[in-house]
Amino acid sequence: MKNNKINFIAEISSNHNKNLKRTLNMIDSAKKSGFNSVKFQLFKIEKLFAKEILDNSQEHKKRSKWELPIEFIPKIASHCKKRKIKFGCTPFYIEAVDYLKKYVDFFKISSYEILWKKLLKKCIETNKPVIISTGMSNINELSQTIKFIKKFKNKKITILHCVSSYPAKHKYANLSVIEMLRKKFNINVGWSDHTVNPNVIKRAVYKWNVKDIELHYDLDRKGFEFKSGHCWLPNQVSKLIKDINEGLESDGKNLKRPTKPEMQDRLWRTDPYDGLRPFIKIRKKWSKKRY
Repeated sequence: MKNNKINFIAEISSNHNKNLKRTLNMIDSAKKSGFNSVKFQLFKIEKLFAKEILDNSQEHKKRSKWELPIEFIPKIASHCKKRKIKFGCTPFYIEAVDYLKKYVDFFKISSYEILWKKLLKKCIETNKPVIISTGMSNINELSQTIKFIKKFKNKKITILHCVSSYPAKHKYANLSVIEMLRKKFNINVGWSDHTVNPNVIKRAVYKWNVKDIELHYDLDRKGFEFKSGHCWLPNQVSKLIKDINEGLESDGKNLKRPTKPEMQDRLWRTDPYDGLRPFIKIRKKWSKKRY
């Protein structure tokens, strides 16, 4: 029997709005909605974009308001432990890995950083699970990255097929590449979603057998990133996860045998001796009944 358990990851990203109470409420909401993990991003704007960009682009500079306050990290880790939900984080600068490693259950590398071998190495050498998104990558770039990460002893690596559009149209999801990547690299492949389309998620699970799904998550349409159109809301996610889990549960145990509810009707089948219902031994009991 195949393992049907799906790891649903709530990508909080910058929807925390730099508010600790909101951040902890999002963890509670994610747990209630059915997520197994929550993930945040730790960056400093001056270590994310080059000086030439920040000096000439207010659009990029104002993203400093999206930064997760580093002092939130211990509180997030403690709250996740209390709520029994895994805590992951995407580090966007090298020193962040050293700070995060004692708090997180897993690391995530974003699609934009997939070519940065120094960051990949730093995360992998913590020996914690590492998840790597692959948006915008071509097969040659991805082959180089996979070849590099397989040099290390840490084998707890997952890559996520991803389309880095915000939002992404379902026709660009290209889910069939998941199986190709799985076979080519002999590695676990999941899906990082930007479509906010339940049909895409269900197809990824039922057809392509993904075990790790990342969904961008917002609490109330007020998150900094919600307007981009790639974030799921609690009511959408809770229904989606419930539907998928029920669908997977219906797979059963790959054994053909009567279910418990069927047992009482087995003897009411047609008796092969005379073609009448129920079995003769049941009829004998009925013939003794008096009305």
